[in-house]
Amino acid sequence: MTSSKPASRTMAGKKANVGILAFEVASLMSKLLHIWRALSDAAVARLRHDIINLDGVRKVVSDDDAVLLALACAELADALRVAADSVAALASRCVDPFLREFGDAFAEFADTGRDRHRWAATSWKEMETRAHKMEKQVAATGALRRAMEELAEAEHGLRRLMIQSSNNNAGCHRRSMSASKISVAAEQQQVIFGKKQEVKQLRQTSLWACTFDAVVSSMARAAFTILARINLVFGGDDDHRATPLHRSLTLSSAVHPSVDAPPPHPMSRKSMSMEEAMFDHQRQSVHVAAKRRGYSSASAALVPPPGTLGAAALAPRYAGVIISIERMARSPRLVGPEERDELYGMLTASVRAQLRARLRGAVAAADPGLASQWRAALAGILDWLAPMAHATMRWQADRSFEHRKTATAAMGGGGVVLLLQTLQMADRGKVEAAVAELLVGLNYLWRFDKEMSCRALFAMHHHMLLDAAAAGEVEVDDDCRAKSGNGTVNNACV
Repeated sequence: MTSSKPASRTMAGKKANVGILAFEVASLMSKLLHIWRALSDAAVARLRHDIINLDGVRKVVSDDDAVLLALACAELADALRVAADSVAALASRCVDPFLREFGDAFAEFADTGRDRHRWAATSWKEMETRAHKMEKQVAATGALRRAMEELAEAEHGLRRLMIQSSNNNAGCHRRSMSASKISVAAEQQQVIFGKKQEVKQLRQTSLWACTFDAVVSSMARAAFTILARINLVFGGDDDHRATPLHRSLTLSSAVHPSVDAPPPHPMSRKSMSMEEAMFDHQRQSVHVAAKRRGYSSASAALVPPPGTLGAAALAPRYAGVIISIERMARSPRLVGPEERDELYGMLTASVRAQLRARLRGAVAAADPGLASQWRAALAGILDWLAPMAHATMRWQADRSFEHRKTATAAMGGGGVVLLLQTLQMADRGKVEAAVAELLVGLNYLWRFDKEMSCRALFAMHHHMLLDAAAAGEVEVDDDCRAKSGNGTVNNACV
């Protein structure tokens, strides 16, 4: 009898469902899937061949491949660390003692590579199967949230209708509701009934009905597999620090890299399991040491160093300035005084000082050739600087509180914006010099277009006067001054 009580409590604990926490769990699953997709072969190839070679990244962040790849690795590792901490918090609600020690097990795996419970997937196919299941659960939970919101709105509408009917019939207790209102109320009740059925069904297929043990087990295995993947993708021998991301993105090349040798033929994922590759990788002591340094110092590596826009907390502000300049550069003649004043108000004191110094002195005359050169110069700068500004805004939005709160869908690798693509790590002096150059060019083009417009207006008015003179309506002297019949001078064209 004494042993049956703990067993009963254990069974009851295993049956405890996630319930209302399903939406938080879905958001956490989405983050893990986000990181996993960012580590796919296609995403890593895009990182190596496209992202780190972007002109803006090279000009104002770093032109060192190793630095940029280390920054990308640190960001992914830190995102995984934050997600793992959340999984550990949920693990405290589990009944399985192994799951309850997830936090310690994950820290041990990150420090030593020891997977005490064999939670890391043994093949790519296994992790993809798990990821697909998680994606379906996240999607169902998102549908559940929407259905619950629609149900609440329908119930609120019915209550409002009943209250209105009650107020209208307050003086006539025996008079019933009108036939039209009865019909509307009946339709609303049908909608509510249907929504309740939908909510009931979605609760069974979403994370709502899952136990804490089930969801933590799924996310724990995903977290271990993701960390193994990070180690395989970004790990490397000290002799190959110049190329920490290897030529081939297969598992075998991560274990046996060779800079001098030609890229090997892609190895089938079936021929080497992820776990086998991982443990072969871990047997190399240098790799283990690199993993310890990389994972434990991920957060520190993401702190913007002095001299960057991130260190001065100016990245979003400069992104806004650059995006405004990009918009104005499309049609300088349409930029009004208010817009110019608003843009000037967004500038920092250092950029204003550079701008005053550049604009002080003689003003260049309107020259079509010079204007063409300025247009090309602005287009060239904006070509590499504007994408970084837009990436900064996206990166900030992705990390806003509301976005984290409502995120319920995993993002594909192609949509991921990495820190190195933004202005956070950009050299402040270089960005300010580029912004000042843009403002000088924009100012010249604004004046040029304004003068060209005035000249066009003058020419049109001149032709009108000549036509009027030819008709004998006015007289035009050599200075383009028109005289009416009574001798009064018309200065409209002066």
